[in-house]
Amino acid sequence: MTKVLVTGAGGMLGSDLVSVLSASPAFTVSAARRADLDVTDPAAVASAVPGHDLVINAAAWTDVDGAETAEDAATALNGTAVSFLATACAASGARLIHVSTDYVLSGSASAPYPESAPPSPVNAYGRSKLVGEQAVLSLLPSSGYVVRTAWLYGEHGNSFPATMLRLAAARETLDVVDDQRGQPTWSLELARQLVALAAAPSAPAGIYHGTASGATTWFGFARAVFELSGLDPARIRPTTSAAFVRPAPRPAYSVLGHDRWSSAGLSPMADWRDSLSAAVAAGAVRAR
Repeated sequence: MTKVLVTGAGGMLGSDLVSVLSASPAFTVSAARRADLDVTDPAAVASAVPGHDLVINAAAWTDVDGAETAEDAATALNGTAVSFLATACAASGARLIHVSTDYVLSGSASAPYPESAPPSPVNAYGRSKLVGEQAVLSLLPSSGYVVRTAWLYGEHGNSFPATMLRLAAARETLDVVDDQRGQPTWSLELARQLVALAAAPSAPAGIYHGTASGATTWFGFARAVFELSGLDPARIRPTTSAAFVRPAPRPAYSVLGHDRWSSAGLSPMADWRDSLSAAVAAGAVRAR
């Protein structure tokens, strides 16, 4: 039986990870929420990791705009803390699966990014996450896994679909950006993919892309949420990023390729619309 420590266990993805792992007889789970383990404390991390065969790190600073004025704090959690986890895993012999982001890439491509694409983050959040990636790859070259995800939504916490449905109750129409392209990814499906990676006996270490297949824009995503929720998708109107100026620049193209999953004997995740349909049916997409 594999003993797994999940950090960030109280978050959107962490909650789903604990649920998926707990349902499998192959794993025993230690769920470490923020109050249970401060991953920025190297002594606490060094004490928490031993006794586990695998650590899945879902702890993260996720406030993209806030990172622009607090990059040191974002890097402490998204970067330096990851080095503490990787160091502790190296000392104890545990594997590490670290969840990263498409934001380490520039977003200037026009075809899906392969896992080998050179990083080039365009904002502080992306830079902070890149520090974490580099720590895993350098400290755990044969037992560290970086799984980049993007456009994550789920049952636990706020997400884009939840915001759209909440606003739908207050507004007749919604203007949504149609010039950013990516892959809406259900956190439960990502959790299942991460657990499958954990169980893959010969999965090579390195970078994987944990996003749904296919691609759409935020506009297309919002229309699909409305349609699957029984609302009129015509209430969603397209606009451009220029209409929603944010402190942190966003990548215009966040479509990731999934070729590396075959090296682990695994298939990529399902098409984003199929996953969204399943999430709606499961009650994981609702106004909050």
